[in-house]
Amino acid sequence: MKTSQHASIDEYISTFPVEVRKVLEEVRDTIQKAAPKAEEVISYGIPTFRLSGNLVHFAGYTKHIGFYPGAAGIEVFKKEISAFKSAKGSVQFPLDKPMPLGLITKIVKYRVKMNLEKAKTKKSTK
Repeated sequence: MKTSQHASIDEYISTFPVEVRKVLEEVRDTIQKAAPKAEEVISYGIPTFRLSGNLVHFAGYTKHIGFYPGAAGIEVFKKEISAFKSAKGSVQFPLDKPMPLGLITKIVKYRVKMNLEKAKTKKSTK
């Protein structure tokens, strides 16, 4: 992963080799389709999508794409994620295998629903 700060997701992706760029763009497009109202930003130095708070982050590495849906996003999909290396709030998708775009879509849609419900609850308690 590149650790320097980037002004945009496009700039971040442009720093990777062509093969990795293609995969990063594929992941980005998948997230955009699953969360069309989400805002794209750079947070923690990596591409981030926000909708009523952080939805997901992703990042490029030498041998994998890091996908960060938070602990709840990992827990709910732990069976599907079990084929990949994962931690409490992250999963690594190897670059030498097809990206599990269907799984990414499901996780992002879950996170959208979760964030919107949380935002609705916050508004109703004010």
